[in-house]
Amino acid sequence: MNLLIFGASGATGRALVAAALAQGHRVRAFVRTPGKLAFSHERLNIVVGNVADRHAVESAIAGHDAVFSCLGVGVPLKHDPDVIAGVGHIVDAMRRTGPSRLIYQSFLGVRESRTQLGPLLGGIIVPLMLRHEVADHEAKEGLIARSGLDWTIVRPPKLGNGPASGQFRHGNDIRATSLLPTLSRADVAAFMLAQVSDTTYSRKAVSLLR
Repeated sequence: MNLLIFGASGATGRALVAAALAQGHRVRAFVRTPGKLAFSHERLNIVVGNVADRHAVESAIAGHDAVFSCLGVGVPLKHDPDVIAGVGHIVDAMRRTGPSRLIYQSFLGVRESRTQLGPLLGGIIVPLMLRHEVADHEAKEGLIARSGLDWTIVRPPKLGNGPASGQFRHGNDIRATSLLPTLSRADVAAFMLAQVSDTTYSRKAVSLLR
């Protein structure tokens, strides 16, 4: 398949690029800082641009089978209106030119999923320390949910490094079993990649937990 990944130079984006290439897909990586990607492959095409630039986003999207977003905030713990605008540009371009399949990496703690994190993370840390990032994710999720596209929103907990283990749960009736649940970026990337051809969570948000 021909896959387009926004936020490909971030930690989860890099894991997603690596997983997609390993499975034989052709990947176009949309990045603002190409030096952070540090990948070279015959099936990898790197596009340098800013998601806040509507024309750059539109020119990158056509001709792909699915689009992924691993976009993060520019400054941790801060509101980032450019990324919210960028997700709007992605949605608008996909509605005009296709494809229809969009997989978006959000965060476990957004909207109704907050109760799945338990009292410490869900009740204290998220609403106090992560309120700006959560509010941004909620705004972006709203744009996606109203888009009419074939979307899946993936909500992992705190992300860590390490190889994919495959040892995690997914669904919306699961609960954290530790005070600070974490999941490897490689596991998140593998799950996101599997959603291209899996319709289980089509037009749904899904939580991931070990």
